[in-house]
Amino acid sequence: ASFIEPATAAGRGIHIKNLYNSYVYFWRWALWKLFETTDEPAIVSFITASSYLRGPGFVGMRQVMRETFDDLWIIDLEGDNRGARKTENVFDIETPVAIAVGVRYGSPQPTVAADVHYSKIVGSREDKLARLAAISSFAELEWEGCFTGWHAPFLPDRGTRFNDWPDLTDLFPWQNSGCQFYRTWPIAETRALLAQRWQRLMSLTGPERAESFKESRDRKINRSYPDVLSSRRLPPLSSLNSTTTPLDPRRYGFRSFDRQWAFPDGRLGDYLRRDLWNVASDRQVFLTSLLTEVLGEGPAATVTGEVPDYHHFRGRGGKQIIPLWRDAAGTEPNITAGVLAVLERTLGRLVSAEDLFGYCYGILSSTQYVQTFWDELSIPGLHIPITRDPDLFQSTSELGRHLVWLHTYGEKFVPADRTPGTVPPGSALNVRAVPTAPEQYPETYRYDAETATVFVGLGEFAPVRAEIWNFDVSGLSVLRSWLAYRMRSGAGKRSSPLDDIRPTSWTAEMNEDLLKLLWILEATVALQPDLDQNLAAVLASPLLLATDFSEPSEQERLPPPAAGALI
Repeated sequence: ASFIEPATAAGRGIHIKNLYNSYVYFWRWALWKLFETTDEPAIVSFITASSYLRGPGFVGMRQVMRETFDDLWIIDLEGDNRGARKTENVFDIETPVAIAVGVRYGSPQPTVAADVHYSKIVGSREDKLARLAAISSFAELEWEGCFTGWHAPFLPDRGTRFNDWPDLTDLFPWQNSGCQFYRTWPIAETRALLAQRWQRLMSLTGPERAESFKESRDRKINRSYPDVLSSRRLPPLSSLNSTTTPLDPRRYGFRSFDRQWAFPDGRLGDYLRRDLWNVASDRQVFLTSLLTEVLGEGPAATVTGEVPDYHHFRGRGGKQIIPLWRDAAGTEPNITAGVLAVLERTLGRLVSAEDLFGYCYGILSSTQYVQTFWDELSIPGLHIPITRDPDLFQSTSELGRHLVWLHTYGEKFVPADRTPGTVPPGSALNVRAVPTAPEQYPETYRYDAETATVFVGLGEFAPVRAEIWNFDVSGLSVLRSWLAYRMRSGAGKRSSPLDDIRPTSWTAEMNEDLLKLLWILEATVALQPDLDQNLAAVLASPLLLATDFSEPSEQERLPPPAAGALI
């Protein structure tokens, strides 16, 4: 309770599930045994998972540790093999670890926060172990002072103004988790593939249908579930026959820059997030990022015009989705009250919801944003430097709006002189067609840097610059991921025999989508110098602070009320 109550009071209750971890129990026991049953001096040291250093659910734990100790030394050994910043671990595990040494010198002083000292040891596993073995005193490590707030991370405060700028989630207060089907077969590269899988499911009966469906705790074939597109309930899958047609598939934001197809069927997914389907429309844009986890290299955010998957941004989830609008009509912006008014007074011009969204995307799309604030971003949270210069604000917004148009395959923020759904052609051409014969469906892909050619089975696409082939979003290789999912064997996990129903012919639509992706990435790479130069200009200009804006209300952070059927 002593770890949970402060977290709940600080509005971090949604994250307290992370406290139910064995190492947290050991910490709590040690703090009680050594420091709460006696007033004597004491010392405790653990090497454990390091999630408590920065995680939002651990604010109560950090508060108790600051109340308990006089001094706390943190030796960060890194070792994350699952996140966006992969480093070698000193153990054969994937979770980063840290050593902590906490000391109380005399009687308790719970009103005086501990001095927290931080040091990090980097390199290979062998380098880290050798460095640790050579340490005989605290003086042999370089220590940095940490943030001093009771709930603040146990990470160094390097005195930058990054945390003084408004947090993206305070500007756009409603964030949502993406869709979680908990089975992979209702998502596919083509509509035809989904139809084949549905027909196969409907051809099965009894236990075979349940097995192929892949039942879970929250989805059974003999139960009725709400439709995500309306207020009606759908009949149980077990009651359907071989002639039953499926709900019409929708385009789906599967991964960054990868649009696939999915059944918007509440019976087929455990958590399909009706809140997102309710606000999806021709006007809606969803920004995705790692809002509660540590970012890696590349752009800090991507966008999609379709309802996004839980893993849309480089395969990690949580509440990482920010819709631009709170309604399908695009009349109620997901922007904290008063923000646009502050911007208009500061800039001396009207500022629309799209202008602010574009501005933020123009900042976050520069790869220099993550590079410049690499250390600051080790604490999750995207802070936006908002310039007071009206011309610079407009140019940044225009860059961002242009990227939104590109990254939604020409469907959102469409310029007046463009046809919706088209993107400007790039240099890449399909110089050798991918065969359409089933026996020649692509099984592999590769890239030849010398000829700047992407080989898709027997097909060839060129010229493709190395920067396009290597375009990366926090560890997700965009082009390679897109291709891997479309090879004969597919990619990702298998959830049922229905996943074995794969494409048998490379279609014209797949060819068109690949060319569009190549052109979009080419245009994005070409814009990076402008984005980087623009970010530098913004950082050199007078900036607004978080304190210049009102904080979001609790109501603004909640999803909009459920709506009826979508059109």
